[in-house]
Amino acid sequence: MSDKEAVVTESNENTERNSRKVRIGYVVSDKMEKTIVVELEDRVKHPLYGKIMRRTERVKAHDETNTAGVGDRVRIMETRPLSASKRYRLVEVLERAK
Repeated sequence: MSDKEAVVTESNENTERNSRKVRIGYVVSDKMEKTIVVELEDRVKHPLYGKIMRRTERVKAHDETNTAGVGDRVRIMETRPLSASKRYRLVEVLERAK
């Protein structure tokens, strides 16, 4: 009976970990040590007029190996708070800047 409980607990942990937000954006700053600033773009419809607007958000992400540079397209994942302002970590660099 304890084996089944262990399996259920393990699968719950996997689904919880996989439910983290994964976002794609562009690096706008890499001047900090092991930190990048990523600009995330979201398109939303205006509630009254219906026009599609671009809404941007800048977030700080942890880059352990300092691999991302300005202009790179990156995938970041939500994580536990790493500092006062860092809530994301770099998963991979999708496209290098030209």
